[in-house]
Amino acid sequence: MSTESSSSGAGPAVDESVPHSARIWNYWQGGKDYYAVDKEAGDQYIATFPGIVDIARSMRYFLRRSVRYLAGEAGVSQFLDVGTGLPTSDNTHQVAQQQNPAARIVYVDNDPTVLAHARALLTSTPEGATAFIDTDLTDTEVVLSEAAKTLDLTKPVAVTINGVLGHTNDYGVALAVVRGIMDKLPSGSYLAFSDSTTEDEAFNQAQQGYDDTGAVPYKLWTPEELAGFFDGLELVEPGLVPIPMWRPEPGDVPKDLPTLAGVGRKP
Repeated sequence: MSTESSSSGAGPAVDESVPHSARIWNYWQGGKDYYAVDKEAGDQYIATFPGIVDIARSMRYFLRRSVRYLAGEAGVSQFLDVGTGLPTSDNTHQVAQQQNPAARIVYVDNDPTVLAHARALLTSTPEGATAFIDTDLTDTEVVLSEAAKTLDLTKPVAVTINGVLGHTNDYGVALAVVRGIMDKLPSGSYLAFSDSTTEDEAFNQAQQGYDDTGAVPYKLWTPEELAGFFDGLELVEPGLVPIPMWRPEPGDVPKDLPTLAGVGRKP
């Protein structure tokens, strides 16, 4: 087993007095790593937009389905998970290494709450490897230079970015993150991406209410902006679609949620 972590700084301490997106997301997904302030904020969000629970869980299911496709059918053995979030079940390395025990996975996050859990929970098969990079996702040069210690960046890499780029609060910055990573990876690399849209007014109101709590705000995107993250990539079927509709598994009941997901291949 190979596991590593690297850090570009100690980062701030965990603040238990302010609601925190990763912990609230964990609450919505049915996890246990949250505080009372997070449950309160999460419940207030649900009161305005109940669909957020379906979105949170659908994003986790999309991660599982897309990584299974990438490690299996697409034959990718290297993964860069940007904006990891709190570890739950079916993390990227677990899904990828079920398909290919030699898969190598690098996680990227600089959230102190995530860091406190990730180093204890992220492990690997003996044949594969995992690593954790503590850095801001907008610093793509550091992301890639640190990832290169575990991954061979001359060979295809699957990049996963799910529900995190809204924290940049700026489309140009978010786009630069995707381009800054994908432009440096070789042909045959993939982007698996999902994020939420401005199409539902109750969703917009709930997000504004959350932002007003003093927590780190999150920006929702237009469908056109989400499509822009895939510019220059070849979308895998069924394209950029509502997240539950991306290759649903038998027994799934797809819902039309205001969150889009897709997988694109670099030609």
